[in-house]
Amino acid sequence: MLVWAIASQKGGVGKTTTVASLAGWMQREHLRTLMIDTDPHASLTSYMGLQEENLTHNLFELYSDRELTREKVLGAITPTRFQGLDILASSMTLATIDRQLSGRTGVGRILSKALRMIDDSYDIVLIDCPPVLGALMVNALVASTYVLVPTQTEFLSLKSLEGMVRTFNIMQNADKGCRFNYIIVPTMYDKRTKASTSSLAFLKENYQKRLWGEVIPVDTLFRESSQMSVPAPIMDGGTRGSKAYRELFLHLVGCEMDVHPDLVSPATAATLMPDDGEGKDSEVVDATKGHNRMVEDQVAAMMSPEEPGEGSEA
Repeated sequence: MLVWAIASQKGGVGKTTTVASLAGWMQREHLRTLMIDTDPHASLTSYMGLQEENLTHNLFELYSDRELTREKVLGAITPTRFQGLDILASSMTLATIDRQLSGRTGVGRILSKALRMIDDSYDIVLIDCPPVLGALMVNALVASTYVLVPTQTEFLSLKSLEGMVRTFNIMQNADKGCRFNYIIVPTMYDKRTKASTSSLAFLKENYQKRLWGEVIPVDTLFRESSQMSVPAPIMDGGTRGSKAYRELFLHLVGCEMDVHPDLVSPATAATLMPDDGEGKDSEVVDATKGHNRMVEDQVAAMMSPEEPGEGSEA
């Protein structure tokens, strides 16, 4: 089972649209797909036409339960109206999770532990992350096999990208065994504007090894799909935005075939085009010096293993 976290330290860059659009292509390819909404704002949950007050279960249950089992994890999942596409919905109570988990060991590995219990139930898991470095983002990143960093092609998003890269380095410093495969995805690209073209040029100059070679263009279908609670590729797979997300999906599967071939299901591998090409370089950027030591220590505490007796696996 592959786990893709979609993360950025800036809102409005296309994280939720990326999750929903990739999920739409996976649903069209008949892949068993789980979306996880870890943002307390619940944008992905709302995107899929679900409201917290109408849901019986949500993600908060997995973080508050110290005795997780396979049955509990599966029981917290809600099917969407699209066959093969499920969601672990968000809840406003997730906003309190850092306080709720304070002092508890292994809090950064709760989600990865839960996903290991159901790794035979899905082909791919997509995690929509909050824009803040805390327990929710740490859990998503630690659980991931690949991290997507949507970056709107404008100046402020470029600054937030620097913060996201620092986050990777902080986590790698905190746990020497932690390494991230990540890819930067330029979003909301409009070739008619100077802001988009200059921002893309900056990304190519400074992040070439980590940059996806294509872009996600502006597309009015994304707004319409969110209003109708239908992933864009399910509404119309022929628009330029939908086609771009299909190319991204195939590229990521190719990367995973190089990096984690044992985690790629036969159904996922079958989606690749014969001439899909080579996977992305898995070299990880070296950790830089001088990061905030206090933040690093806090992240290290989150990522420490659970003490014996704190929870059980099925």
